[in-house]
Amino acid sequence: MTKSNKQWLQRQNRDPFVKQARLSEFRSRAVFKLQEIDQKDRIFHEGQVVVDLGAAPGSWSQYASRRVGPRGRVIAVDLLPLDPIPNVLFIKGDFSDDAIYQQCLESLPGQAADLVISDMAPNLTGIRSTDQARSMHLAELVFDFSCQVLGQKGAMLVKMFQGQGTDEFTRRLRQRFHQVKVRKPVASKDKSREFYILALGYDV
Repeated sequence: MTKSNKQWLQRQNRDPFVKQARLSEFRSRAVFKLQEIDQKDRIFHEGQVVVDLGAAPGSWSQYASRRVGPRGRVIAVDLLPLDPIPNVLFIKGDFSDDAIYQQCLESLPGQAADLVISDMAPNLTGIRSTDQARSMHLAELVFDFSCQVLGQKGAMLVKMFQGQGTDEFTRRLRQRFHQVKVRKPVASKDKSREFYILALGYDV
C-alpha cells in the first residue's frame, strides 16, 4: 500500500461521517450532506418524482426513496453499476448521451420530475483550472437536463466547486428559478472547495 493510500485510509477511519454511515444502512457519508440540506430546506415530500444523477454508490437514492415513500418514484442514473434499492429505477449510462437521456424521458411518461439532484464530480487531474472547467461542464449538463424534465415549481440541487464560472452559473439559475440558495453542509470536508446550489421554484 502506498503512503498516500495509507493516509487516505487513516482519514477515512477518523471521519465521523464515515463511521456514522458504516453504522447506518446508508452506502456512503454523502447521505449526510443531502440530509442536512433537506432538514434545512425541506426539498423532499411524499409522492415526489426525483431524478438522481450520478447516483452510485446510492446513498442519495436510498435517502430520496425513503423520503418520497411508496407513492413517489426515484430514477437513478450512473455510469457505474448500482445495487438494487427499493422503489428506485436504475438507468446505467451517461445521462448526457442521447440514448440514456431518452431512457430518462421514457421513465417519466406523462409525468414531470419534481426534483433533480446531483452529487457528481469530475475525475480530478490536480490541475485546478482543468478540474474547475470539468466541474462547470457537469453543472451545465445538470441544469440543461433539469430544464427539460422539471415541472412547474420543481427544484434542482447540484454540487459545485468554488472557482471560475460559478457566479455566472448562479445568475443563469436565477433567470429560471424563483430562489437560488448556496449550501455548504457540515459533512462537506473543511478543505474542500465543494458546495451545493439549491434552485427552487422552476418556471416552465
